[in-house]
Amino acid sequence: MQSRWFDFGGDTVVRTDRYIRLTPELPSRTGWVFSRVPLTATNWEIEVEFKIHGTGSLYGDGMAIWLTKQRAQPGPVFGSVDKFEGLGIFVDTYKNNRPGIVFPYVMAMLGDGKTSYDKDNDGKSNELAGCSVRSLLARGIRSQEYPTRMRLTYFQDKSLTLDLQYKTEGQWDNCFTVGPEAKIPSVAYLGFSAETGELSDNHDIISVTTKNLYAPPVTPGAATKKAGGPLGGASMSEGGSWLWFFARFLLFGLAVTGAYVGFTAWRAQRARSRF
Repeated sequence: MQSRWFDFGGDTVVRTDRYIRLTPELPSRTGWVFSRVPLTATNWEIEVEFKIHGTGSLYGDGMAIWLTKQRAQPGPVFGSVDKFEGLGIFVDTYKNNRPGIVFPYVMAMLGDGKTSYDKDNDGKSNELAGCSVRSLLARGIRSQEYPTRMRLTYFQDKSLTLDLQYKTEGQWDNCFTVGPEAKIPSVAYLGFSAETGELSDNHDIISVTTKNLYAPPVTPGAATKKAGGPLGGASMSEGGSWLWFFARFLLFGLAVTGAYVGFTAWRAQRARSRF
């Protein structure tokens, strides 16, 4: 029940063959799991497969994904510490006091180490960006028939993007994309936590995958080219110009070769005619 890379505590239960259960479907429970080694990459992608589920029609409170300087500190914010420094992504399943917002709701908060999470108003004063994860055509992010997924993509000083998979397996929907204002500490620990109050749910982590991302260097005039993909690269027009260059070079070579062969044949014919 020990890991070289992660610590866990609170009411967390580890089933290595199935899941990490941050909280069971019981009231007033909290649990957390945090990496021992910080994430130091400047550009990265984290994909989390998770499941929030229970037997009741009333449920709460939710779970969080963390990239913070603090690690393994239990507290009142979805089972982890308040006044954190870094990024918190909250999957809030219970509505306290946010008129006009449909729950469950996913939101991001950038903590400065001094500001408290606005728990009474479901983080309204702290929100960097967010989205509702319930619709008339879907059951929402809770109690799906298959595990739901979250994909967080970060390019330092450029963008932070959150995509979710909860409507249909294999279909990703963008929750939000924010620009350079999303500054995450250069050294941050990856963590997960959850809590229940009077209402409860199972909060399970199924798998976590992290990747380093590499963007090609920006060259002069690159702004006038069309991006070849999410990380940029050569455009179709650029590739076409190279093909046309090689085609012209090949045609020129064939013309020179033909001229040489013709000249050689003419010279041989002229030599024979002398005899």
